[in-house]
Amino acid sequence: MIRIVIAEDQGMLLGALGSLLDLEEDMEVVGKAKNGEEALTLVEKHRPDICIMDIEMPVRSGLEAAELLKHHPCKVIILTTFARAGYFERARKANVSGYLLKDSPSEELANSIRTIMEGRKIYAPELVDLAFHEENPLTEREEQVIKLIAEGKTTKEIASQLFLTNGTVRNYVSVILDKLHVSNRIEAISKFKEKGWFK
Repeated sequence: MIRIVIAEDQGMLLGALGSLLDLEEDMEVVGKAKNGEEALTLVEKHRPDICIMDIEMPVRSGLEAAELLKHHPCKVIILTTFARAGYFERARKANVSGYLLKDSPSEELANSIRTIMEGRKIYAPELVDLAFHEENPLTEREEQVIKLIAEGKTTKEIASQLFLTNGTVRNYVSVILDKLHVSNRIEAISKFKEKGWFK
């Protein structure tokens, strides 16, 4: 019997997923979580074979939980609506066994679980295409700057934290806006986040 924990913050979807997988003769849902933190607790408690996780959940996201389960015997499947290269990259680094999109048919999920139990990995084809298309264009230093902007720091504060002059920080900001093809800092943060590039 394949023992499964599901983490999903939308109650209706959580219930539906649980019911669908319970219908499979070789599967049993042993725990349901509403966020990544609960998922980690249930994985410790029930020791399931598989943990299916949404990405964007309160308290702790599915990717954060997956990173913490990287060396755990429980295999992680990310099930999400987001086909974003940055998220996929993080999931791969966290060594997840599967990354599937929520609009896949339910029998596909059950079959994927069986395949993953045989030791293989399954990634939605859309994601594999995406991963090869879009790389984060910012350098490490530019990333440091955009992270501080996202924390609400002013040019002056960023300059003092990174030991730069105000003018250098302003130059970095204009390069960041240029590389991300946006016109202001708020759009830059929003786009960087949307692509899943914040580590």
